Parts: sequence; structure tokens; C-alpha cells
Amino acid sequence: MALDVVDLRTFYASPLGHVARRVVGKVMLKLWPDCRRQRLLGLGFATPYLPLLGGEAERVIAFMPAAQGVVNWPSPGLSASALVEPTLLPLPTASIDRVLMVHALEETESPEDLLEEISRVLSPGGRLIVVVPNRRGLWARMDTTPFGHGRPFSRSQIEALMRRAMFSPEHWAEALYVPPLRRRLFMRSAMAWEKVGAGLSLPFAGVYVIDATKQFYRRAPLRATRRSIAFRPVLLPQAHSSSHLPRQDDGGGPAG
Repeated sequence: MALDVVDLRTFYASPLGHVARRVVGKVMLKLWPDCRRQRLLGLGFATPYLPLLGGEAERVIAFMPAAQGVVNWPSPGLSASALVEPTLLPLPTASIDRVLMVHALEETESPEDLLEEISRVLSPGGRLIVVVPNRRGLWARMDTTPFGHGRPFSRSQIEALMRRAMFSPEHWAEALYVPPLRRRLFMRSAMAWEKVGAGLSLPFAGVYVIDATKQFYRRAPLRATRRSIAFRPVLLPQAHSSSHLPRQDDGGGPAG
């Protein structure tokens, strides 16, 4: 069952949601410190993070999957959000410079089709940040947060998936080492958890944050070719019809 936009909004309005936004947003800012003069698209439920990255962007829009629902964003001023089918984005080819995808890849039925559609709308050399739950993390094992829904990924799985869709992962980061518990002790010490977890490279981070670049071309797979049998022409003497053969005498003399 797909996540509902009301549940997502409620989570990010909670103290634990504020912790997730602060921790994951800090990693995003390290990957994309400057988005000036960039056309930025948020896909899934990326609105909690878009203000962190898109403050000086040329244009910022938020697309939310039809199965999830949509909310008005930003709350003041004209709306920049829309309800879409994720694998059929209403955008021209190569019209976006950067895409931020949160709560989307793990929820879709066809992750490869989704990534290929993002590749279509991204300009050559465009960049993509994907946030996905880590299979070994505590956040993927508890359905009390949005990261506990959908399909989590291992590092090898997400890397293979992105390469098949013409994306080259450039930077990998892990976040949300703090347990997803709504106790004040854990939430107050969240940054200490992140510092220790990242410093020791602990395997139980809640999410992967991947910065990938769109490749300029797709590698053509090498296929084994079958050798065909070559037929060589054979020259044979041509048969002549009897009418062209010299007429032989039957042994009788001339008629008298």
C-alpha cells in the first residue's frame, strides 16, 4: 500500500520528522551546496528538503505520485506542486537540471522505468539525488516512519539499478544512524549518533543518499555473433540441346 500524503506531512511535522529532515538535509547540502541558476525538480515527497537546496535555484517544482496524493506547496504564494504519474512526467525532454527524489523509488512498482523517465527529463550531465531506505538499517524495519514502507535496497542493488538507467553514482552517503524512536534522549543526541556512525562506518544507517550524474550515452551490450556458412559458387559445364549438336551420318550413301 502506497504512503498517503497526509501521513507524510504528519511525520515531518513531528519531532522525529524534524530530526530526519535536519540529518538528511545536512547530507544533501554537502552534496549540492550550490543550486544557483538550476532548474530543480522534487519527486515523491521532497518538499521538506526543497527549501534547503532551492533557495537560489532558477525554478523549483514538486511532483507527487498520484497514488500518494498531493499537497499545496509552498503554502504561501502560488503553488509549485502537481499530481503526476511518476513514469510519465509532464515535462519536455532535457528540461530539468537537477532532480531530488525522496519517498519515491521504494514505493514505485517499476523502479527502472521511473529512473529512465527521470533520465529523459534531465539535461545531459544533469544530477540526481536519491534517498532510499537501507535494507540493514533500523528505519527500514519499523513501519512507524515513512522509511519503513515500500522496498528497501542494498548498496549493490541500487547501484546496479541506477547504472542500467544511464546514471553514474558519483557520491555515496549514509544517514539516520539514530534509532527511529520518539524518545527525547535519542532525538536530542541525533547528531552525536550521526557523527559516531559515519566515523566508524557502521552498517545500520537508515538511508542511503546517492548523488548520481546522467550519462551521455548508453553502453551497447556485446552480443555473440553466429558464424554463417559461406557458399561458394561451383562452375559446371552447361549441357547443350540436341538441336545444336552436329548431325552425324547414319552410314548410308547419297540417294540416287
